[in-house]
Amino acid sequence: MIKLGLIGQSIAKSRAPSLHMLLGEIYGRAVSYELHEPRDASPEAFAETLAQLRAEGYQGTNVTFPYKQIAVSHADKVNEAVRLVGSTNTLSLGDEVRAANTDYTGFIRGYRSRLGDKPAGRVLLVGAGGVGRAVAFGVFELGASEVLVFDLNEAGARDLCNSLNAAGFKASPVSPEMLADAARNADGLVNCTPVGHYRTPGNPLPLELFGGQRWAFDAVYTPLDTEFLVAAHTNGLQLVSGFDLFFYQGIDAFEIFTDMQVDPAQALAAFKQKFDIHSELID
Repeated sequence: MIKLGLIGQSIAKSRAPSLHMLLGEIYGRAVSYELHEPRDASPEAFAETLAQLRAEGYQGTNVTFPYKQIAVSHADKVNEAVRLVGSTNTLSLGDEVRAANTDYTGFIRGYRSRLGDKPAGRVLLVGAGGVGRAVAFGVFELGASEVLVFDLNEAGARDLCNSLNAAGFKASPVSPEMLADAARNADGLVNCTPVGHYRTPGNPLPLELFGGQRWAFDAVYTPLDTEFLVAAHTNGLQLVSGFDLFFYQGIDAFEIFTDMQVDPAQALAAFKQKFDIHSELID
């Protein structure tokens, strides 16, 4: 039995167990995948949960909000994506802990599955947390010319921009007063906040700021059709969904955990059929 898990808050409706166990079925491996919510958002609570998983013989765990940056300090080895982004969502467990960032690779694959080789252009990114960092670095792999970062935590936005600029990219923080102009002059709109999640419904951008951009991405995937994606679709933007990120980062993580190669088309068809996944916006 391959024992896998997910550490995070507000994860009760995560589809990660379904995806990983289905991949196990497709490739003839028995997989268990359990959800673990630490007692609070502190580094100490994360460390306790990780220690529990290691003691129970887990081969790997995914990591989600709010622990993606906290988890890096628990890794004995990190891959290039983690070094670049500064956060991890995938920990391989054994005698040592190895960290990867499949948010970074999964976002890139999800974008290309929808938009092909179209350059990302000028991007407004809302949310500078763990997934925001991965996507911010990922869009430059996809031809972004500049990233403008807005976060209610202005220090977090500045820190992400400093990291991007130090890596040789072009990034600037956006104040609340600058947000409208930044949105209207962007090629891509990106939501990497929890706003729109079933536990925190809403839209991180005012509706009047949608329109004139080329594409939009929402990291939230529960529900599939977030208010952000609906507004983007209504205004004619091409969509990259949170489901795309979920699916491709999950495949990348499964391959890391098991050393197996996954056929994305086969896995996507099987997942949609088994769990009746349907969205007029993203099908």
